[in-house]
Amino acid sequence: MSVVIEASELGKSYRIRHQQVARYATLRETFGGALERLLSGRAMQATETFWALREVGLQVHEGDRLGIIGRNGAGKSTLLKILSRITAPTTGRVVLRGRVSSLLEVGTGFHPELSGRENIYLNGAILGMTRDEVRRRFDDIVEFAEIAQFLDTPVKRYSSGMYTRLAFAVAAHLDPHVLIVDEVLAVGDAAFQRKCLTRMADAANSGQTVLFVSHNMAAIAHLCNRLLVMDQGRVVFDGDVQEGLEHYNASVVGRLTDLDLAAREDREGDPGFRIEAITFLDRRSGCEVGMVSSGQHVGIRMDIRNDTGRTLKDVVVSIGMFTLSGTFLFSCRSDSVGKTFDLEPGCSSVHCVVPKWPLNGGRYSYNLMATMRNTTLDWVKDAGSIDVESGDYYNHGRLPASSYQGVFVDFDWE
Repeated sequence: MSVVIEASELGKSYRIRHQQVARYATLRETFGGALERLLSGRAMQATETFWALREVGLQVHEGDRLGIIGRNGAGKSTLLKILSRITAPTTGRVVLRGRVSSLLEVGTGFHPELSGRENIYLNGAILGMTRDEVRRRFDDIVEFAEIAQFLDTPVKRYSSGMYTRLAFAVAAHLDPHVLIVDEVLAVGDAAFQRKCLTRMADAANSGQTVLFVSHNMAAIAHLCNRLLVMDQGRVVFDGDVQEGLEHYNASVVGRLTDLDLAAREDREGDPGFRIEAITFLDRRSGCEVGMVSSGQHVGIRMDIRNDTGRTLKDVVVSIGMFTLSGTFLFSCRSDSVGKTFDLEPGCSSVHCVVPKWPLNGGRYSYNLMATMRNTTLDWVKDAGSIDVESGDYYNHGRLPASSYQGVFVDFDWE
């Protein structure tokens, strides 16, 4: 098969500005306006070079269905913007053969003041299509997007879901050689997502090339025949989809296992308040456990340090459970059961009880959060992981299928 995308030694850097308090100014800085900044209390800025991509090499063949995954900030979207010619690389080069259609964020390429009808023709022109070519596909685009009623309404009045439906319909139906889709499909409802995945599969089966970024690992496994895993701007895996998913999950597990929660700096909130540790307990024995079972009576203890110098009233704490690929499963928020806490200065602990652990066997990650009157005190994403052993949740002597990845609920039939 012919190569439609060829990239070599791609790199992309950005200048990041940091604020620093100026202690003094030279004579030149004073004449240049530094004195005014000092008197007004404005801070001077220092810059740092940040590399979003480093030494990325890539060949994509005609008909490839390439999935691209990685943590937030791994460089996935930057790579797609370069391949879509939205931004230029700092180093390296890209060769594209054929028409490229991309959907990187809601409303990409749309003019907000124009109607849906006008934007369809505008996008077609941007892709290099004639008016007759767009007209031949126009009805299919409108039918797929399901926005016929609002076709002559300015798109600035569209909801994010309507934006997404129209944008994807245009990108997928204007006969591109290469279709590039970012995580934007997450904006649409489940039925529309399935519709888009089917459309991308049909496009690939007809010989078009698809590049797909997503945190939905099931969609990646269903659609793609090749997987790229990125981390810190580099490609760390390029090959078989299942092997790539295993590589990604293993890297997430290792990252979570090595974390010291108290020392984590990549958190949001008040620097004087920290969730320093979390412990999973067997509620019957009271002992700390490193693994829990489906249906087990589990306790969760959070150790908190309040160095704000004051008593914090009505604090809400929560733990949110996720798959390793980032799919949200459930959360335990204290205010959901009418509980808030008054935390004195110093160290304290709060406890959560889960009478029947609702997850099947596997490893899961969790986020931790504490808020007070809608203000974030501490928020730690990917705070750690917990292993779960398959157990008899329903007490009928049967273990659930190992492929089941959902959340158990109590129910009965009559």
